[in-house]
Amino acid sequence: MYALIGAVGFLILEMEGLMKTLMAAIYAARIEPPLEGLRIRYAAAIERLRQLCEAYQADDHKVLGSVAREFLCEGKVILRPVDEPNLSLTNNAPEQALRHGVVARYLSHDTRSEEGSRAFALLASVIETCRRREACAWRYLGTLIEAARKGLELPAIPAIPVAA
Repeated sequence: MYALIGAVGFLILEMEGLMKTLMAAIYAARIEPPLEGLRIRYAAAIERLRQLCEAYQADDHKVLGSVAREFLCEGKVILRPVDEPNLSLTNNAPEQALRHGVVARYLSHDTRSEEGSRAFALLASVIETCRRREACAWRYLGTLIEAARKGLELPAIPAIPVAA
């Protein structure tokens, strides 16, 4: 089996193994924080990953070169959970938060002006913020419009709920 993988395959497997080691450490630190920081504890793995990326950033292999360049460009962001284990390892939540707006824009054939685009983005942001804060967006928007029509001070966006 190993003969079929080849040198590039071993490099990709080594890089993948290093990342899996770091991910496992991050997940473990969420349960029980280590006495020393993860960056200190896993400095050798992080350095080996950086060395591999430096060495293979110009490689002809499409996947290997691409991963190496991505890591070298975005390494600080990719490894940020090593310093702050509570951070998500993916960008799924922000991507999902944008999804409704993208679908709505597609269904409505987009806006017709820059002002319309700003209004759409603002409304989408307010609605999503209210949803995440467990507040009724329509009630808040109704209160906001009523206050604006009467020339009153505009209400603040609903507060973040306090955890019990």
